[in-house]
Amino acid sequence: MNRKLTIANHRLEYALLSDVGLVRSMNQDAVAAAVAGSEEVWQQRGHVFVVADGMGAHAAGELASKLAVDTLPLSYQKHRWRPPPDALRKAVHDANARIYARATANEEFRGMGTTLSALVLVPQGALIAHVGDSRVYRLRDGTLQQLTFDHSLVWEVCEAEGITEDEVPAYIPRNVITRSVGSRPEVEVDMEGPFPLQSGDTFLLCSDGLTARTRDQELGTILGCLAPGEAVQALVDLAITRGGQDNVSAIVVRYDQAEGTPQSTNPAPSSAKLPGAAYLWAGLSAAVFAAAGSLAWGPPAALAGGAVGALVAIVAAAIHRHAHATWPRRLDGRPLGRGPYTTCPCPPDQQAAQLFDATVRQLQEVAQAENWPIDWPRFNALADQARAAASSGDYCGAVRRSCQIITMVVDQTRTGRRETAG
Repeated sequence: MNRKLTIANHRLEYALLSDVGLVRSMNQDAVAAAVAGSEEVWQQRGHVFVVADGMGAHAAGELASKLAVDTLPLSYQKHRWRPPPDALRKAVHDANARIYARATANEEFRGMGTTLSALVLVPQGALIAHVGDSRVYRLRDGTLQQLTFDHSLVWEVCEAEGITEDEVPAYIPRNVITRSVGSRPEVEVDMEGPFPLQSGDTFLLCSDGLTARTRDQELGTILGCLAPGEAVQALVDLAITRGGQDNVSAIVVRYDQAEGTPQSTNPAPSSAKLPGAAYLWAGLSAAVFAAAGSLAWGPPAALAGGAVGALVAIVAAAIHRHAHATWPRRLDGRPLGRGPYTTCPCPPDQQAAQLFDATVRQLQEVAQAENWPIDWPRFNALADQARAAASSGDYCGAVRRSCQIITMVVDQTRTGRRETAG
């Protein structure tokens, strides 16, 4: 499941997973990745990752999220002559227009929409476009930070009243979002970053099916102890063991710089070659040709050649100017957005191992009480290995074994359900 890529001055390892859960019959989440295939593409556009959580009756939510993750990477590439932040924002607006058009054209899809969280890694750093309550996190040096603001009623109340999420009154619904892509003709997009990249940075994009059932400490511990392929599976399965009532989606991306490579800096326009310069030279050449034509063939040829040359030069100048535009910045000089919004220390220590051991013990109690079809000898062997690893100070090893137990329980429970249904 791990996908690895080495390009230019960095290595990328990533994995993505979307699961329907245990209750719903349809998966309204969608995930996508579009990684750069060459150094030139890396310099100009970078790597793109996106998660979406759709909403709407019947198949509307499924369609909305699929349209979002299909449209955004292609649209971002289509606007390649814009600076990456502008192109990313425009891509979200394009996705909004496409979803809204489908919704208004078909009564069954009316009112459909989706969350959307997109991460773009470019040499200048990590860029984020965000609408809704899906999230983007970054784990760095054992600390997990949420880089996006939830467009939910709960978070809006927290910001307005200056209170924490735990202090929000119980009568405030937890599942109401205040923004979505495609439900209205226009959409307001939050932009965050660019956050300079550091070797070892690990990013998580996920739907609320994951975050509603887990704690930040658990997310950060899994990201720090497991490879991306193992991590997405463990994250999804952990949420499923706690009810599995919603679809669950996760993308994990780990970035490592080659030795001797400087860390990324705050944004500057890409230095990659752009076609505007070529067209500019073509326009100037046409103008020179026009001047020569006036001597050889007279004024009509000169006028025609001059008009073509002027038109090409004007278009080229516009492309060249737009492509070399400075990245959008806040007026005070800081990057876009206000993130990070939350910070949680997640060191792989004894407390982390105990946290996952407690989860395993709770899972064991429930499975035994409800007579789940579990391979108990293997369960107990893995649990013993996890506790032995923790005793020896191998806390990541302990977490890894605990996550293997969680995945085993989910797999065997699903198999048992299918056999019973069959």
